[in-house]
Amino acid sequence: MKKRIFVAKKPEFKVKNQALLHELQHNLQLSTLTSVNIVQVYDVFHVTDDLLTTAEQTIFSEKVTDYVLDDETVQLVLDKSKFFAIESLPGQFDQRASSAEEALFLLGADKDAVVKTAQLYLLNADLADAEFEKIKAYQLNSVDSRFKAIDQAIHDEEMLRSADKIPVLAGFITMTPSQITDLHARYALAMEVADLLWIQDYFKQVKRDPSETELKVLDTYWSDHTRHTTFETELKTIDFSQSKFKGQLQATFDKYLNMRKEIKRTEKPTTLMELATIFGRYERANGRLDDMEVSDEINACSVEISVDVNGVKEPWLLMFKNETHNHPTEIEPFGGASTCIGGAIRDPLSGRAYVYQAMRITGAGDITAPISETRHGKLPQQVISKGAAHGYSSYGNQIGLATTYVKEYFHPGFVAKRLETGAVVGAAPKENVLRLKPQAGDAIILFGGKTGRDGVGGATGSSKVQTKDTVETAGAEVQKGNAIEERKIQRLFRNPDVTQLVKKSNDFGAGGVCVAIGELADGVEIDLDKVPLKYQGLSGTEIAISESQERMSVVVAAKDVAQFISECAKENILAVQVAQVTEKASLRMLWKGQTIVDIDRAFLDTNGVRVVVDATVTDSDLPIPFEKTTSLDALNTDLNDLLSQLNFASQKGLQTIFDSSIGRSTVIQPIGGRYQLTPAESSVQKLPVLTGVTNTVSLLVHGYNPEIASWSPYHGAAYAVIEATARLVATNANWTSARFSYQEYFERMDKQAERFGKPLAALLGSIEAQEQLGLPSIGGKDSMSGTFEELTVPPTLIAFGVTTSEADRILSPEFKAVNEHIYYIPGVAVAETIDWARVKANFNLVSELQASYKITAAISTKAGGVGEAIALMTFGNKIGAKVDFNQVSDLIKAEFAGFIITSPDEISGLQKIGQTTEDFILEINGVSLSGDTLLASFEAPLEAVYPTLFDQNTELEAVETKPSSTQIKAPHRVATPLVYIPVFPGTNCEYDTAKAFEAAGAVTKVVPFRTMDISASIKDMVANIERANILMFAGGFSAADEPDGSAKFIVNILLNEAVKSAIEAFIARGGLILGICNGFQALVKSGLLPYGSFDSLSDQSPTLFYNDANQHVAKMVETKIINTNSPWLTGVAVGDIHAIPVSHGEGKFVVSTQALEALIKNGQIISQYVDFQGQATMDSAYNPNGSVAAIEGIISKNGQILGKMGHSERYEAGLFKNIPGNKDQKLFESAVAYFRG
Repeated sequence: MKKRIFVAKKPEFKVKNQALLHELQHNLQLSTLTSVNIVQVYDVFHVTDDLLTTAEQTIFSEKVTDYVLDDETVQLVLDKSKFFAIESLPGQFDQRASSAEEALFLLGADKDAVVKTAQLYLLNADLADAEFEKIKAYQLNSVDSRFKAIDQAIHDEEMLRSADKIPVLAGFITMTPSQITDLHARYALAMEVADLLWIQDYFKQVKRDPSETELKVLDTYWSDHTRHTTFETELKTIDFSQSKFKGQLQATFDKYLNMRKEIKRTEKPTTLMELATIFGRYERANGRLDDMEVSDEINACSVEISVDVNGVKEPWLLMFKNETHNHPTEIEPFGGASTCIGGAIRDPLSGRAYVYQAMRITGAGDITAPISETRHGKLPQQVISKGAAHGYSSYGNQIGLATTYVKEYFHPGFVAKRLETGAVVGAAPKENVLRLKPQAGDAIILFGGKTGRDGVGGATGSSKVQTKDTVETAGAEVQKGNAIEERKIQRLFRNPDVTQLVKKSNDFGAGGVCVAIGELADGVEIDLDKVPLKYQGLSGTEIAISESQERMSVVVAAKDVAQFISECAKENILAVQVAQVTEKASLRMLWKGQTIVDIDRAFLDTNGVRVVVDATVTDSDLPIPFEKTTSLDALNTDLNDLLSQLNFASQKGLQTIFDSSIGRSTVIQPIGGRYQLTPAESSVQKLPVLTGVTNTVSLLVHGYNPEIASWSPYHGAAYAVIEATARLVATNANWTSARFSYQEYFERMDKQAERFGKPLAALLGSIEAQEQLGLPSIGGKDSMSGTFEELTVPPTLIAFGVTTSEADRILSPEFKAVNEHIYYIPGVAVAETIDWARVKANFNLVSELQASYKITAAISTKAGGVGEAIALMTFGNKIGAKVDFNQVSDLIKAEFAGFIITSPDEISGLQKIGQTTEDFILEINGVSLSGDTLLASFEAPLEAVYPTLFDQNTELEAVETKPSSTQIKAPHRVATPLVYIPVFPGTNCEYDTAKAFEAAGAVTKVVPFRTMDISASIKDMVANIERANILMFAGGFSAADEPDGSAKFIVNILLNEAVKSAIEAFIARGGLILGICNGFQALVKSGLLPYGSFDSLSDQSPTLFYNDANQHVAKMVETKIINTNSPWLTGVAVGDIHAIPVSHGEGKFVVSTQALEALIKNGQIISQYVDFQGQATMDSAYNPNGSVAAIEGIISKNGQILGKMGHSERYEAGLFKNIPGNKDQKLFESAVAYFRG
């Protein structure tokens, strides 16, 4: 059976249609477009008619929001419209289709059921032809999608099948150099011709021609992306004579030479890699880096730290990694950025750490420029920026990773290629992690996602020259991330019973099987026939090099294979032994009876021919940046102008797309104050202890400025390290034990001496900073491909710093109270000579002050000088300041390692510049600057691209408090209630929720639902419901909120007859049910809320729908308690206001007038979004989704079942320190008290 299903939104739910209409009209400047309607298309194969009838109503549509269109209606609208349809290219991962298939399996579909999806765009018939073509070009990214002929009948499409034999390159070892050059061009290899000649020599020695797979494997294995070949290029003759900084450059280079000599590395060639790692090696050799974990596994930077757990110190490993995905994000922003963060996560994850903290640093051209100015061969900068933000946030939000610092830099050089960087931190108890050498006979298991054609050529693609034409051929190089799969692996590797079986692990990043498994041991034999495939037809070569994401490999002892695979099955993860460790040191791959790869390890490890070049440092013709001076007369204009520049303006609209509160660990929100406007200096998270409480926190910071780097790469790198360290100092961290990891991003080197001079100078600047401050870099990532035709990226070295502190020490920059003293510690200007003595003295002074006095706020000065810094401090709580400076002219001149701090204490010997004031005015030396005007300058530049305020219905129905007499009473006492928390595909709040219940005195049972064994999972679920006192539906993204709607997958499980009966019996015996966010969506869409039962749902029922913003919104909101007619609410009183984190894309509570009246009358509305006067509001500044009547949470009539959007489970003492307000709703304590009686 095959059927095409068309689904359209009902008129009142067309938020996406309206958003796209406005986007097209604005971005493309269209005059004849008046109407856009989006119809979701599903082509369904191999599903029975009866099952399809059910699925149309429960999977492919929702009663309340959707119409299923019949063929006749579709034909009518096609006849009346201009239209086109877009579908994924064959082989690309389609999350909507994948989730639809999983839901069909729940209903009993056969395993050969297939779903293909497309979007049909219906436009007004009188649209001009030229504008129609413009729209089609704008909507289609040919890298991952294609137009679908929607007017053709549905038909099966066979995936391209490859030949069963891998060709051998006959005559390869006898080819002439010119024939080798021709072969190099024919195969479009990323390696050099010299590498191919080197390969020819090897195969001459082994007396055979290579297979095509061996050639592709070597090209992949030796690519710049996997083996850092540019960074390993030998720098033969180094020339500083042409630079005005030659004295500094030579002095630092001499330090490098002396360090090499001291630690006996003089025989090593001088390379960029050697320069990048020398100070870390030097410090370790001198006994000053003993906390660094050293092992054969190169997963991520790893240091040993001490973590207090319930007051007891435990040894832990803290791991961190930064990752770029510049090339894929440039050509397919969503997939590129999502796999950037996915790849970053999998490095510490493969080191067996739980990743809980992230930062995103990106670079773009002018995203406010008109789309019409887009360069041929490029996507528009705004499209790349927004698509990448959506991709990264979608992935990070789903996996449950708190992204607590986001910054996009703007520079025309990033038009050459976008900068897309993710930095992550993970941690694990040291005892969980074993580092053992693989032995012959050990097994290698591949687990996680299946393998497809996505990502074939990804590693080599980023090394190739990019032109306006290559985007058309790069489709296979792009991977699409599957966050659900990654989340499952995160859970698996948090279990010490699993990690202690693992000798060594590797993630599938660049290079796929050949690298991820090939690196695990010197001798490896891989059976490619055992690699699980997404679809049939892949060749052995494709299986060997595909970079399909969310896959991991481990080495375990042969005796532990069954146990490891069993543990994977518990987490709903497919695991297969695909290889074994061999005595012989070689990489062998078998496929369909052929040995298609057999390469000696010694040759593989040469990484090709080491290139030798010269390096010459030359200077740019740019002036020293940020030297602008001001005066009292010009200060108002100058400071407002500064704040309205793209690189200084607010990025709140970008930041609030990213979940910053998940994990129950966020110590400071990315933007602080009650108004959430002052950017934090650092990302700060509590360590992810599974049970109990910790005060130990990790900090992640960055330093970088593209203008300084463009003026001088040496100074750019040095100031980057200073800026990052100053951020740590301001936040009150253990800065002297900080460890760094650098991100280098430069133009293509092409063996040109002057180009190599730029990263050489930058690394020397970083060495100077490391040596001066005593802060080593112990890792990094290089990307050397930032060239497009004549454009090049700015010479970039981003310094990422990581250290620890305690939650109760952490400071944030916003002013906290009026009438506090403001102190200023002047820093250093951007200059040819850096005053290192002052930098170090300032760092030490601020740390001493923090230890000795009550410091309430602290900020470090940066490119906008002290003027920018003090303005930012005023914004968060709209507290003003009256200050006097000795030198007004330098107020907006760049200054690094300076600090402004506030304290109620009088501190002698420190430059006091003034006091905080109640009026939101910044008065500087008698000149009054309006705080509102400064704030408007700060907020306006990016509001059109990344809005913070949205159009929402202004009608607001009054909600009264209605005490109820029907409130449920506990049937019997239970001293320690049992909470059952099912983990569905996409659930990501289960750890936070379990900790909240456990802290309240309950015990929890957290059990994954296994789609690999649905019938057994249903039985387990029923048994767990029967035993539980509390049923908890935790937050997340049910099957990625697909297909097209939240919680469908969970609802289809709940409506299973056995589960439904178990829940009905659970309700009858007095159990309590709570659903937060995605769990709330499941309760509403199943009928359990507001009705208390499954069978009352109709097309007029309440629902939760897309936010009016048509995007994910993550921030703190204030909610007021309206009713307390529930055992969940005995810890609060009517009128209480709480500051609660929200993070959702579908949180708008939609209810008819009649149903709303019933909810009000029954006292079922428990909480509303309120403004700062405590009044319910539809204003998007306070109501994040446009919920009718500002409803945030509701209960069933008797209060037994509660659902809410706000994440009450994410708070504990020491979190959200830069947001004022009461954050504890005592939901969990109230539920426990209900059972204790």
